[in-house]
Amino acid sequence: MLLVVALPFAARAQTPPAQKASMPAAAAQAAPKDVAQRLPVPSAEKLVLLIRMSLLTLNDALQTGNFTVLRDRGSPSFREANSAADLARIFMRLEAQNIDLGMVAIMTPQLTEAKVEGPEQRLTLKGIFPGQPTQIDFELAYEPVAGHWQLFGISVAPVEAQVSPAAAVASAPAKTAPSKIAPAKAAPAKAAPAAPTPKK
Repeated sequence: MLLVVALPFAARAQTPPAQKASMPAAAAQAAPKDVAQRLPVPSAEKLVLLIRMSLLTLNDALQTGNFTVLRDRGSPSFREANSAADLARIFMRLEAQNIDLGMVAIMTPQLTEAKVEGPEQRLTLKGIFPGQPTQIDFELAYEPVAGHWQLFGISVAPVEAQVSPAAAVASAPAKTAPSKIAPAKAAPAKAAPAAPTPKK
């Protein structure tokens, strides 16, 4: 999974890892800091806001072709590593797919990872925005700057949603047995009584 912009593992040796699906990515190695700021993992509500803000900013860039705002909202190391033109090139494949991330504004992400780690005390968020037939996988990284979390890395990939066997069975149309029509049974004909013979 490639993280877009400033993720050290994606820029470590100038050799990006293999892309998953159509996930764009870019990264830059940030300068080491003697003393990293320490910020706690935000509350669930703030995490959702952070994720939505980052993905909606990316969506605006994809829709307009202007990646300046996305770059400007990143951390200093993110901005140093990527120009607006770099970001446009990185997300070129995602842009060509006409992916609309606007739905994240009204959906709740399902987080699989939210932790602060490493000497740089970066916040890593991984998860999905569920959907059918496509879900959005994301990986975001933030670094503490002046007491706030600022974007350090971003990776987004539309992937085919997995359908559970139970859901597949539930959605399968019910099979009805062919109806059989019983042949009509004719009632036995009754002979009409013979007319009486007139007496002479």
